[in-house]
Amino acid sequence: MQILDGKQTSQKIKNLLKEEIENIKKEYGDVPGLAVVQVGDNPASRVYVNSKVKQCLEIGIESKKYILEENIKEEVLLDLIEELNNDETINGILVQLPLPKHINEEKVINRISLEKDVDGFKAENLGKVLLGDKSAFVSCTPLGILTLMKEYKLSLEGKDVVIVGRSNIVGKPMAALLINEGATVTICHSRTKNLEEKTAKADILIVAVGKRKLITKDMIRENSVVIDVGINRDENGKLAGDVDFDNVKEKTSYITPVPGGVGPMTISMLLKNTLISFKRKKGI
Repeated sequence: MQILDGKQTSQKIKNLLKEEIENIKKEYGDVPGLAVVQVGDNPASRVYVNSKVKQCLEIGIESKKYILEENIKEEVLLDLIEELNNDETINGILVQLPLPKHINEEKVINRISLEKDVDGFKAENLGKVLLGDKSAFVSCTPLGILTLMKEYKLSLEGKDVVIVGRSNIVGKPMAALLINEGATVTICHSRTKNLEEKTAKADILIVAVGKRKLITKDMIRENSVVIDVGINRDENGKLAGDVDFDNVKEKTSYITPVPGGVGPMTISMLLKNTLISFKRKKGI
């Protein structure tokens, strides 16, 4: 069993991004800019937003943080996004999800201009990913998972991959990426019958549902690769994934821990997408 170390791989990527941004700054006197928008004061959102801002600072991306009141009108948020779309110093716009119930997430995501959609959430980018269009901004978590697997030289061609979770942010774009890599993909979800029969056939199992210890030892194949995207809290408030890690790990060939697996990769892909957006605008 080998740990897929997202923390270490993410750091390696950030070091390369930092070096590239320093060189760009010397040549162009300019650096990428990322706007991070948070509505309300959800504690988990606050942690994620602060982490993203801190890591921007680490590698030389200018970040602007906007904290808006929980009860803000949808129009005010949409106007702010429009303002950021027109701001020449901003290359990426990230609206931290989830948003309060009175705000339509789809409408907000659609307001972000295509070239600044560094989260890769817009329908156009999702469509481009499905078509294998290299100009797409790929959703950061699936891109991070793919990058991590490639770092460990895991073969995808012809492999049976099972994804548990069908979200527009992880499950669907992940399936598209893996199909383009030559894998055979099955997507499971809350309506799937006999889940354990499907997961037990997987060469690679990717789980992203937000249900603690959903995947147990009897549900996986011997020597399979297990990628855990879930972020949950246990009874002691400690972070835990969707996979019962201690129970499952010895049966796997590779497995991601929680924390320290997929999470750091997601943020490094956000930073990478922001740099790509900046370079496209500059024609670099």
